Amino acid sequence: MNYKMVAKTFFGFEDLLVEELETLGAQNVEKGNRMVSFYGDKGFMYKANLCLRTALKILKPIEGKRVQTPESLYKFAQSIDWNEYLEVKDTFAVYATVSSDLFNHSKYVALKVKDAIVDQFRDKTGERPSVDTERPDLIISVHIGGDMCTISLDSSGASLHHRGYRSATNIAPINEVLAAGLIMLSGWNKHTDFLDPMCGSGTLLIEAAMIANNIPCNINRKEFAFEKWLDWDMDLYERIEDSVLKKVTESPAKLWGYDKAPSAVRKAKDNIKNANMEEFISIQEENFFYTEKQDSEKALHMVFNPPYGERIAINMPEFYGEIGDTLKKSYPATDAWFITSDLEAIKHVGLRPSRKIKLFNGKLESRLLQYKMYSGSKRTKFNKN
Repeated sequence: MNYKMVAKTFFGFEDLLVEELETLGAQNVEKGNRMVSFYGDKGFMYKANLCLRTALKILKPIEGKRVQTPESLYKFAQSIDWNEYLEVKDTFAVYATVSSDLFNHSKYVALKVKDAIVDQFRDKTGERPSVDTERPDLIISVHIGGDMCTISLDSSGASLHHRGYRSATNIAPINEVLAAGLIMLSGWNKHTDFLDPMCGSGTLLIEAAMIANNIPCNINRKEFAFEKWLDWDMDLYERIEDSVLKKVTESPAKLWGYDKAPSAVRKAKDNIKNANMEEFISIQEENFFYTEKQDSEKALHMVFNPPYGERIAINMPEFYGEIGDTLKKSYPATDAWFITSDLEAIKHVGLRPSRKIKLFNGKLESRLLQYKMYSGSKRTKFNKN
């Protein structure tokens, strides 16, 4: 049986997520703001959690209704038969997001829904399920926009950026979903060699290797919330897992990364090992600014996340000037992309970006920038055509 689901994502990734969902086989896909709705069955819900690179959560809405007061919210939550989703011995947690003039406190909204659920069980059985915010059996998501309230089950649990491979991080690690989205936005063809010249804990390289070889992004994840649902079907999940693993391919692209910090190199290697990506990725201890392209004529795709100055103290004008100089002098025939939230520092790169894409890194407004470095001069490139 098909039902509606909602995949949440970052600002600017909605079109990527639409494409992912349609490729995966979702029905009635509709783009929203930081979310995409779609229809599928239980097996598709399992597959979406396992495979969607740009999704943060997969929610299963169960009821929606207009509410205008705390009392009407309570009555709405009580009208749902919670026995379908929860046993009295189980634990649960309620989380709310609110964008409304009628309700302005998400924790109060979550508390009213929690009370409604507990009271329903107590009235029917004399007992009540317990709240557990650490490892609940059921996670309930409440969203109020204006006077419209939607109550959903959270099928993912911890955000889907928790892939399960990153045991070691550096000072400012990039979110795994953000990393995957940057690579996809950059239009990498999966065949051209790929370099992350400031690789930190290796996240961009691991995501790139999984994209290139069509490996499900959450294959290393420890658990999903749906594994504790009353209708959990392990046999179905294992069939879904087997079917997506049969679609793994082998990319000819060579992937490697540099970092000048020995500690970062060690962490990157640990994470690559955790992700079972050692055969695809190599890491070298190098300062990007002292490197040269290994083959000046061969096309190279580069995606990286340079320090922002938010959590790592650097001289931003000098640092970004060196990025531009290194690309100009040492990396011909390279399609270089990087993300930054320091919009002033962009001016110091000394190159005109081919593209600027507005994104958010956490709460920081950022730009994903493309610099196309030609073989020889740009003029020579165009004269040849």
